[in-house]
Formats: sequence, C-alpha cells, structure tokens
Amino acid sequence: MCESLRLKYQLCEEIGRGRFGTVYRCFSPVTGESYACKTIEKNLLLDSTDRECLEKEPKILQFLAGDSNILRLVDIYEDDNYLHVVTELCAGGDLYERVVARGALPEAEAAGIFRQLMSAIGRCHVTGIAHRDVKPDNVLFDSEGNLKLADFGSAEWFGGYEDRMMNGVVGTPYYVAPEVLMGRDYNEKVDVWSAGVILYIMLAGAPPFFGETPAETFEAVLRANLRFPTRLFRSVSPEAKDLLRKMMCKDPYRRLSAEQVLRHPWVMSGGETR
Repeated sequence: MCESLRLKYQLCEEIGRGRFGTVYRCFSPVTGESYACKTIEKNLLLDSTDRECLEKEPKILQFLAGDSNILRLVDIYEDDNYLHVVTELCAGGDLYERVVARGALPEAEAAGIFRQLMSAIGRCHVTGIAHRDVKPDNVLFDSEGNLKLADFGSAEWFGGYEDRMMNGVVGTPYYVAPEVLMGRDYNEKVDVWSAGVILYIMLAGAPPFFGETPAETFEAVLRANLRFPTRLFRSVSPEAKDLLRKMMCKDPYRRLSAEQVLRHPWVMSGGETR
C-alpha cells in the first residue's frame, strides 16, 4: 500500500471488484468517517486507452466537485505500482440492485430518483462534459438515499459547445444511444437517451430494447422501436410516456436536452399525475 495512504486511512473490507482493481471501505481516524478506496493495479492497464480512462476519472471528479449528485472525490494517491482513488462511501448500493430487488417503482419514487440523475447529467453538460456510460450500475446512493452519479472513465470533454461532436463506440448494450452504434459523430444527448432507458426500466421493470445476445440488443437499439406493453405500462401516466418518447427519440436533434428534461411537466410535478 502507498505509504502516504496508509498514514491517513485504515483499509478495511473489500466492497467491490472491477477489471483493473478492487474497491475497499477505508476509515479515517482523523475525521472518524468511512470512505471508498478504489485501488488500481497499473500492470493490469493493457494499453494507453485503459490508462487514459483511469487517469481521466479523478480529473473530471475534481472538475465537477461541489455537485451534491455527483460522487465526491476525497483523495488521490499514486506510487509505482498502484493508483488509489478515495471517494465518498455510497453505502446505499446502486440503482441496478434496487430495480432487481423491487422491479418497477411507483412513479413518484421513480421521479425523485430521476430528477437527481438528470440534475447530475445537466451539471455535466453545462460544464462541458458528457458521461457516455450512464447506466443503473453507475447510479449510487449514500446512506441517506441521496443519488450520486459515478464512474466517469468513459467521459469526454466537449467544451460546452452545442456543435462540438464526439466519436468512439463507448457505453453498455442496453443503454447506449443508436447514433453511437452507427459510428457517427454525436453530442452530449447520448446521456439523455441512456437516462431515458433508465427511467423506462424504473417504471416498467424491464428494458425497452433487448435481445438474447449483445448483438441482438444492439440491433434492437438501432431500430429504436419504442413500445409500451400494456402489461408493463397499464398504470403508467401519459405524461411519463410522453417524456420517454422525447428522450428516446432516434433523431438526436429532436431529442430533449438535459435542461429540457428537467423542465418537463412530469419531472416538475414529481411524477404526481392527475
């Protein structure tokens, strides 16, 4: 372990594991608080892209510091063999676990979660950052239930200009926007599409586009044939469906921006419909 890290924190139990390293709970005797420490083995970084992703995340978290719905960076330590990233501890689990355990959520509860998610995405976009991998696994909750958007390893800086386009196939099969899969240049609205998929899953308990294999899922995303099966959407309001259509619009120029999503009547009413 890095000596400077060891002097400030006590590493405790493992709470997660990823492709490049392990996440531990760590404790600070000075503050009396627990944190999360992602310990990354540098020898597992196979190429420059891997290194760039893992070096990019702490920089972006520093840049976004102060937003209550974005994971807070606490410390960074590095030695010859490891990179240690200390963040706030999200003891409330993630949105994926919540939906798997409970299935579809009531509209008011889904709206409360969704508003926080879109607030975080809106802050990223205003700051000129596209997350590019918005999915339930990256939506965490602290011990008080507050949402924290995490994992900015795929994020990209677009400078806050509407005409600044990005490229590269990044993201996760169920949640990636069709323009990414088409290999076209795209803008930050790919995050709005992904957030729309998350909202659909929270309301229906199932994804809007899926297949037996990743390739079949990608084909379904490319078709972008959005449906609302009666058995899943019987009790979902027309306002919620209207928002979903406008977020998962295949044409990104007609798709709502994050700011427009936050002003949609369903979001502003907190999911309370007549």
